[in-house]
Amino acid sequence: MKMKIPRDKFLSTVRVGDKGQIVIPKEVREMFEIEPGDSLLLMADEKKGIAIVAFDGMMDFMNESIRQARQENEEGAR
Repeated sequence: MKMKIPRDKFLSTVRVGDKGQIVIPKEVREMFEIEPGDSLLLMADEKKGIAIVAFDGMMDFMNESIRQARQENEEGAR
């Protein structure tokens, strides 16, 4: 039975090479606009698995989270 995958999703297997490298499929690189030389953040948890995210996007998320936390602290101190 063939699975129907939504257009904004992608499912694939990748093979780990001798040097521990994997190839990110072209469709995924295009989907996330990953270019040669881009930095990615790899996060790993023994129970939950591995996640790879764009480093720049993660930094933007973290900076915004810190900004919001500071704003909440300032409002709470008033």
